[in-house]
Amino acid sequence: MEEQSIGARLAAARAAAGMTVAQLSAATRIREAIIYAIERDDFSQCGGDFYERGHVKALARAVGLDPEAMAHLFDEQNGGAPAPVRAAAVFQADRRIRLAERRGPNWTTALGVALAIVVVFGVARVMGGEPEKVRSAGVQVSVAPTAPAAQGAGRAKPATAVKGQVVVKASAERSSYVDVRDAEGRRIFAGTLAAGKTVTWRAKKRINLLLGDGGAVTLQVNGKDLGRPGANGEAVRRSFGPPKSRAR
Repeated sequence: MEEQSIGARLAAARAAAGMTVAQLSAATRIREAIIYAIERDDFSQCGGDFYERGHVKALARAVGLDPEAMAHLFDEQNGGAPAPVRAAAVFQADRRIRLAERRGPNWTTALGVALAIVVVFGVARVMGGEPEKVRSAGVQVSVAPTAPAAQGAGRAKPATAVKGQVVVKASAERSSYVDVRDAEGRRIFAGTLAAGKTVTWRAKKRINLLLGDGGAVTLQVNGKDLGRPGANGEAVRRSFGPPKSRAR
């Protein structure tokens, strides 16, 4: 059986994940025209081997494939990994430059350095004077804090059960594409959940969840830990409703 090409594998994985080219473009910041071309195994718009390989890895990661395995397959199908570029070759200067022709100080460089010093001092004064003004703007994403924050802001709140409401908390161990919709199909979130981030979504009646990599994310629904909803690289769909009231 003939081995599937890079473009065919990426297109099949995108379809299995339920993603459109527009959604994949938004998740990876790769133009739609380039994605369409790559899925046809046309890499002419990428701008060279380095960018071709990078685009393949980014697209593979977003649709739930192993990016390193896809990069290895790309190397095999395109004559091997690109040769490393030596820094000396990149930065080799033209030896005909005659430094003796510089007859005076470089005032442009001096002015640039002076302006940089002024900007650094200004930023340091602003940041040092009012550190407590930097806050999250209501987005329910918990990441490891790098500086002291307001009371309670550094702790991830549990996805506790709320009557008549679905509460889903997702924590990404690896980057994964996520699409979240309510009972009426309205999109709550769509994009890549970066590794190490935790997000909580709330909706009435129902939350419908699509994960590009079911083994990369752990879920907590209405206060209950569900663990990983699928295997590594598996596209998973899940649907959750509000907690059931206990009979008295």
